[in-house]
Amino acid sequence: MEPLNETIQGLRPHIALVAMLATLLLGIQFLPRSDLDRNVQASTGTEEVVPVSGIELPVVWGDLGKQLVELGVIDRERFSALYSTLSEEERRLLDGNNPERLRITPENAPYLLNLFWAFGLVNTNPILEDETEMMNPAYGGAGGFASTGGWTLARGPSTGSGQGDAMEHYNMHSLVTLTPERQALVEKVSKNIYRPCCGNSTHFPDCNHGIAMLSLLEILASQGVGEDEMYKAALAVNSYWFPDTYQTIAVYMQQKGIAWENVSPKEVLGVDYSSASGFARVAAEVAPRGGSGASCGV
Repeated sequence: MEPLNETIQGLRPHIALVAMLATLLLGIQFLPRSDLDRNVQASTGTEEVVPVSGIELPVVWGDLGKQLVELGVIDRERFSALYSTLSEEERRLLDGNNPERLRITPENAPYLLNLFWAFGLVNTNPILEDETEMMNPAYGGAGGFASTGGWTLARGPSTGSGQGDAMEHYNMHSLVTLTPERQALVEKVSKNIYRPCCGNSTHFPDCNHGIAMLSLLEILASQGVGEDEMYKAALAVNSYWFPDTYQTIAVYMQQKGIAWENVSPKEVLGVDYSSASGFARVAAEVAPRGGSGASCGV
């Protein structure tokens, strides 16, 4: 074991750099709306899995975007510059109060991903604390992951402008708090929700999709949503973030005689379907339809 530990120690200075390179090479962050839209339009049979009209989620965003801007987690100017223009809905999510339930669509899915990413990075939760995967000393601490080192839109703390360090906000702000029972539910559900860009569950949110999904679960739990509805909402969101993946899984299920509307969200989100290895198995049986699901790009 000693040689392995020495190797890990030697790699620590390079972890953050690797995370940033992954961010650029894999398209981990901040792709414009049209990129996802093109992926959806290039596929067939999308309406069943990712309806153009969107899917309503059982979650209210409220003024969380405004709080993230005020805390400096989001530099509003640089965040807005990612998009040629912000729609009225996007401005309201960033600046206002949104008492209505969110609706995810092909158009706003990348935008919601970035908002949820910011929230999940900074909201205080035991999943981000000591003795969890994110804080495992073998990885050199939490700062070198794509979900942390890849967030480059924090505001500089001293001047109020320029690029800030995301780790100055990591797990630092109690935007929503959970009762022990609600936290236990998040712990349970997060361990069974995977993403096709890697083999990790949401309980190990080392990329933007993982920490954004943790964010969604936290907000859902804080608003009293039950376990079944949490899985249903998570499947809807993952389907818009990885449309090719879940359209392929839908074809696989159809071949087994199961319509998409009748699939078990908990089963589909599990390691056998939604992890990188699980999806590779599914895609191999549905080839050549298997697409670009095993990437962190939106």
